[in-house]
Amino acid sequence: MNIIGVDFTSAPRRAKPITVAHGSAEDQVLRIDRIATHDVWASYEAWLAQPGPWLGAFDFPFGLSRELVEHLRWPQTWAALVSHCASIPRAELRATFKAFCDARPVGNKFAHRVTDGPAGSSPSMKWVNPPVAYMFHEGTRRLLQAGVTVFGLHPGDPQRIALERLSGAAGARRHARFLQERRTGQANTGAACGAAGNRRGAGRRHASARDRPAAGQALAARLDR
Repeated sequence: MNIIGVDFTSAPRRAKPITVAHGSAEDQVLRIDRIATHDVWASYEAWLAQPGPWLGAFDFPFGLSRELVEHLRWPQTWAALVSHCASIPRAELRATFKAFCDARPVGNKFAHRVTDGPAGSSPSMKWVNPPVAYMFHEGTRRLLQAGVTVFGLHPGDPQRIALERLSGAAGARRHARFLQERRTGQANTGAACGAAGNRRGAGRRHASARDRPAAGQALAARLDR
């Protein structure tokens, strides 16, 4: 199976591109064969439109909380909601979310999705630290335009299937364990895991030069740990 991991940003540029890990999974082993970067939207969109097959994990929120959507009286189907949000300028989206938060009591400012707690992820309406609302705004419209299947939300090309991977603590623990194993000589390869990074903890930032694979070197990690 072809596996894709996407470390996303709402403002790709040379200093901070969208990073895409390309690999495969077989016999409980995940192998990363190459890593590509996209520092402009056109490059990322061209890759996303290419034929599959692949199963991809993208580290931005695919939706908003039902509480927020119902309060704002926005569309409640995924494609309609994404299209509606895409038509709103970023500054207006921020102002709308801020007004929602300003009207709520301290300690309960943001509306959370039911999966945010178990995943340890930030509320998808949050526009700072981290600005995942902007990532939702930029990321979902491009999934919709590319015609991919958004698992559980929108049918599309069955050969290109996108999953949300916006986790916190669990991914950070796996990343830390991988680096510890590498330091003690137990890891299978010399590269940091998790090209589709996490919003919190050790997995969020790009790996340092010493933890990256050499040019042409594949990365492999067992999935049953």
